[in-house]
Amino acid sequence: MRKQKIRGKDLRGLPFPDARSLSIAVNTARQYFKRGVKSEVLQLFADVLENPGNYKNDERFQKLLQALETPPSQVETGSSFQSLGAVPKPYRAYGLESIEQGAIDQMETAMRLPITVDGALMPDAHQGYGLPIGGVLATENAVIPYGVGVDIGCRMCLSVFDLGPQFLTKNKDKLGKTLFENTAFGWQEVDRPMDDPIFERREFSEIPILKDLKHKASRQIGSSGSGNHFVEFGIVEILEEDNPWGVAPGRYLGLLSHSGSRNLGANVARHYTRLARTLCKLPKGASQLAWLDLNTQEGQEYWKAMTLAGDYASACHHHIHKRIARALAEQPMMRVENHHNFAWKENLPDGKEVIVHRKGATPAKKGDLGIIPGSMIHPGFIVRGKGRVESLQSASHGAGRQMSRRQAAGSITRHALEKVLAEHGVQLMGGGLDEAPIAYKDIHQVMDYQKDLVEVLGLFHPKIVRMDK
Repeated sequence: MRKQKIRGKDLRGLPFPDARSLSIAVNTARQYFKRGVKSEVLQLFADVLENPGNYKNDERFQKLLQALETPPSQVETGSSFQSLGAVPKPYRAYGLESIEQGAIDQMETAMRLPITVDGALMPDAHQGYGLPIGGVLATENAVIPYGVGVDIGCRMCLSVFDLGPQFLTKNKDKLGKTLFENTAFGWQEVDRPMDDPIFERREFSEIPILKDLKHKASRQIGSSGSGNHFVEFGIVEILEEDNPWGVAPGRYLGLLSHSGSRNLGANVARHYTRLARTLCKLPKGASQLAWLDLNTQEGQEYWKAMTLAGDYASACHHHIHKRIARALAEQPMMRVENHHNFAWKENLPDGKEVIVHRKGATPAKKGDLGIIPGSMIHPGFIVRGKGRVESLQSASHGAGRQMSRRQAAGSITRHALEKVLAEHGVQLMGGGLDEAPIAYKDIHQVMDYQKDLVEVLGLFHPKIVRMDK
């Protein structure tokens, strides 16, 4: 793979919260990664922003992590200092014994914010940036850009075709080629992307930052991110006869995708996080939880931009599934999709309206349908929400990491990964060692922790997996 020099303009595409942290990142790249592959280095810095706790012992990133934790010393006009509560408000944690301390610490910091009303921690939780991944936070009339996250509206989408498991067995090579020819990952753009009504939305002309992002978004639509994003064929098992789609229990061909809002969402997150940290000054250790008041122009702008980014993420999945369905000459008989990394206006049981942030958490209101993936060898679960108020009507968004990317890449060999894939009959195209199944928690245990939150209607077993790299 060709190595390219990393320049400041490359890193500016990532959601650094201020100029100081961006400058430190540029110097870090020049010092440690001047001979690296550009796409891999940029993905590494993106992961540092999203999961800083995974790099707390990596000497290369210490100055950057310190800058991310410490807001600029100068107070800008219009900003306000905010104090944290002395003790965290109570919240419910599911599978607490399997959640790392860093994620718990982050959740407890969020529960001390003056705007916080309620919260919950899902069993797949692990340390992130701002809210922990798997954190659910209800706030009063305020939205936290990093409570939503960088990959706004990241989602799962499952199409199920009226084709039996034998179709996959007989056509494995053809299906692998279909995935390869109809997907694009990371810094790739789709060849001849389809148009979409989303580009007619007035937000692109009304919100200044979106004007500059529209062209790039039009080139990236229908593509997937790097990291843990994927498009894969597998076998779907419908377990319950009483299901919303009227599909008979049995085994079918399924297509599952996981990705988000690409460059569009990342730049919206970067811009409004920086703005929030300017307007809302918080103590060290909490600065990434800076919020925007929804009664302000900035808060309303972010809300509209976030909503657009979520809709764009959905459109990306629909383009992927449309291309692949066309290649199969089949139409899906059912589809399930849900998103995370988003904020919703919802009412508590007492009628109070709150802003519910689900960072790496699945909506699970009563009757909500979704899919919770495991790993590239473990099943995903097709679920229906039970609407439990204790969890803020939420569930996990996956199995959750038990090893950081750096730990996984440094302790798992390619031979070991290929062996476990072969044992489970899974074909992998792309994918790094940091995505090896052992890096993730046991999805069966995670589902057991949240059996009161969702009911299982079916399973998805991965068989042909396409990822970046």
